[in-house]
Amino acid sequence: MYYALLYDYVGDVLERRPLYRDEHLSMLRDLHAQGVIPLAGAWDDPVDGAAIVFRADNTGVIEEFVAADPYVRNGLVASWRVRRWNVVIGGEENA
Repeated sequence: MYYALLYDYVGDVLERRPLYRDEHLSMLRDLHAQGVIPLAGAWDDPVDGAAIVFRADNTGVIEEFVAADPYVRNGLVASWRVRRWNVVIGGEENA
């Protein structure tokens, strides 16, 4: 199953994120290397949020990620939500 984790950032995220960016990206890279996160990135112009795609059996890994994410822990994320994503084109099971 695929899930989309959607972040809404605070207004001053660009000024505040440098302190936490390396740790945040390291977490994403680790999960990408494990095959859990195929895609992740911030919205551009304006940078007001992000989307992280997870491939998982349930939302447990997503909830763990959010709880540990320095962007969330340090108030850079104003709100977040998880949506199950019904992928119809792409993904190994749909090839």
